[in-house]
Amino acid sequence: MPKQKLVLIGNGMAGIRCLEEILKIDPDRFDVTVFGSEPYPNYNRIQLSKVLQGDTSIEDITLNSWSWYEENHIRLYPGETVLKIDKEKHLVKTDKERVAPYDKLIIATGSNPLVLPLPGVKKKGVITFRNISDCQKIIDYSKKTKRAVVIGGGLLGLESARGLLNLGLDVKVVHISAHLMNRQLDATAAHLLQLQLEKQGMAFLLNKRTVAITGDEYADGLKFDDGEEVKADFVVMAVGIRANKKLAEQSGIPTHRGIIVNDYMETDVPDIYAVGECAEHREKTYGLVAPLYQQGKVLAKHICGEQSEGYTGSIVSAKLKVSGVDVFSAGQITEKETTKTIKAYDGWSMTYRNILVEDGKIRGAILFGDTHEGNHLSGLIGKQASVEEYMRAEQAAESETDLVAAMPDDEIVCGCNGVTKETIVQAIKEKGLTTVAQVRACTNASRSCGTCRSLVAELLKHTIGDKFDSSKREEPICSCTTLTRDEVVSAIRDQGLTSVREVMNALDWKNKNGCSKCRPALNYYLNMVNPIRFQDDRESRFVNERMHANIQINGTYSVVPRMYGGVTSSDELRKIADVADKYHVPMIKLTGGQRIDLLGVDKETLPEIWKDLDMRSGFAYAKSVRTVKTCVGKEFCRFGTQDAIGMGIQLEKKFEGLYTPHKVKMGVSACPRSCVETRVKDIGVIGVQGGWEIYVGGNGGTKLRKADLLCKVKESGEVLEYAGAFLQYYRENAKYLERTSAWVERVGIKHVREVLAKKENRDQFNQRMDEALSVIKDPWHEVLHDKKTQEELYRKVKVGADTK
Repeated sequence: MPKQKLVLIGNGMAGIRCLEEILKIDPDRFDVTVFGSEPYPNYNRIQLSKVLQGDTSIEDITLNSWSWYEENHIRLYPGETVLKIDKEKHLVKTDKERVAPYDKLIIATGSNPLVLPLPGVKKKGVITFRNISDCQKIIDYSKKTKRAVVIGGGLLGLESARGLLNLGLDVKVVHISAHLMNRQLDATAAHLLQLQLEKQGMAFLLNKRTVAITGDEYADGLKFDDGEEVKADFVVMAVGIRANKKLAEQSGIPTHRGIIVNDYMETDVPDIYAVGECAEHREKTYGLVAPLYQQGKVLAKHICGEQSEGYTGSIVSAKLKVSGVDVFSAGQITEKETTKTIKAYDGWSMTYRNILVEDGKIRGAILFGDTHEGNHLSGLIGKQASVEEYMRAEQAAESETDLVAAMPDDEIVCGCNGVTKETIVQAIKEKGLTTVAQVRACTNASRSCGTCRSLVAELLKHTIGDKFDSSKREEPICSCTTLTRDEVVSAIRDQGLTSVREVMNALDWKNKNGCSKCRPALNYYLNMVNPIRFQDDRESRFVNERMHANIQINGTYSVVPRMYGGVTSSDELRKIADVADKYHVPMIKLTGGQRIDLLGVDKETLPEIWKDLDMRSGFAYAKSVRTVKTCVGKEFCRFGTQDAIGMGIQLEKKFEGLYTPHKVKMGVSACPRSCVETRVKDIGVIGVQGGWEIYVGGNGGTKLRKADLLCKVKESGEVLEYAGAFLQYYRENAKYLERTSAWVERVGIKHVREVLAKKENRDQFNQRMDEALSVIKDPWHEVLHDKKTQEELYRKVKVGADTK
């Protein structure tokens, strides 16, 4: 039978989790199309504040990579918004004028940030905090301002405030209530939280009702109903969310606070469902991830024809780390006349516990500082357990280790994903799991907010005993194997393995086809270990490396031709201009790396453009050595002490096309003024009187890191020698997707210096480097002489009624 067409509107956590559950039940049932308004694969919105805080990158919070969609034959249209649902014809229409038919339609449009209708809210410098775009706006503003004010003292407001502090800003938080997080905490817990956050540098204005945002074109502060004002350079509004029901309303699907659904997540319209923050179930909408995932499981079973009890609602609980401080809240948090409490307050260790009891039953709990009881309390509140049951468990469990031992099998360990102790223990025993990462991959426990990670670790320790050693055991490269990066690389060397498929077979991969995490890593490790015999697996590369161009938000690509050291000629510029005119390139832009970028190129046009340019690839798309940025040097600059351009060209030609664990950026400055930001490059070379200084491990991105001085040398040849040795040492020892900044931080610059200080080591590294460089060919010219590759990768592919 032909597959039914399933369309998912929304590429967020709730909708994609529902798809994952559908794929588990019946992977061949549907032909799936996903539309997402953001130009990204599904990412963990819970961790977005960590991106703002600089603790992690967008790649790190991605839950489903681009290749996951490909591997599961899911047609994804990122950066494309559905504008209309035709219920009668079973069609959806998008802002790109695309029309897609459906047999079943799931609406998972999530929520929108609540924007207070204040005078001045439209001014520039008023920003919400809900998605990656908001995150980037805040980061951009922080670079040119000093003061920020956050409206909202709830979880989102406090997390954004912590991020602003990390960005070096003076931060004030304005909250309408008398205490912070008033929907999750009581006054005592909130006071403790406020004290901790004030130590971090936050300032608070409580019991303040904002009546206007002041300023002319740009926001410059807030005005309150008591007449007081506070000044700021920009305003972050983080006061809550509302279900995104607009599309459903406009399409005639019944809504109230959200899109109204029954216990099986069905709307009032046949074949149309809603799940996640946009859905209203029994007059309630939910904003935390655990209820949304529960809804997704119910919908997956129903849409695949399986019987289930349906979704009956959720008791909302939150175990969170607010700006580094642990808090937990579940069920009832306000005391009534009939409420009895079990309280414990320790002002010295800053811990607090408040268990709320009604009619002898546990109805709510608030924990601050020590939250290890959180999951257990959630279970007790959910089943309205008696006080006696709680007291017995408390006496039996003095620590988290005791707690997991006493925990019943049906107790929820991971509230976000609804994973029980029994599920985790069974997976550990049946599949031989030994790390938290393996448990996460196998059961989803700790995959979302991550606060249950320590509990999962204790369960591992309790189940397998001495086999578990969290301090010494590295995590495996992915859930397809129990082997670590070093074990895999050793096996490739020892067994002479040359292809991804060979590695998976020889090392007994659990998933015989691998996954989006291990396949690119294996392909890299194979290339690094044996570049001569290595058999490249094109399908294991990320889409940019397969296409030899950077994919853009709208599915087009960018072309960056090679210009050694940032130097070009009038002939090259004419060729670029002619190509841009001939192929109607929408935008020509100078890159931060001193190159020219042709943006908006259709994939079928790429080979033709490469042919007409007749220039080498700039490798601006790969996990490889990129371009080398240079200043004008001593030939033109009155401060220059060395030939920066000449040195940059030598470096770029020497290491052109070299694949590395992550992208590598270089810069060469002719003097310590460092006009090309040399001290935030992976390798930075600075000209000084009588020689060069070589710096390594810098990063100018989200995780800013100043490079460390590796050494000082006299001759240009020595720069190439040390750079080659450093790169090869990094290539052979770093984990795949580990930047030089993270690697140097991990192993220590002292260790790197000691290794590379020995001439014998440098010679050996450079010998292996020369072997790796000997097989590199320009990929654009390779494609132009390979008709089969052109046909497979660069021709138009028909997908249903669409052309892709």
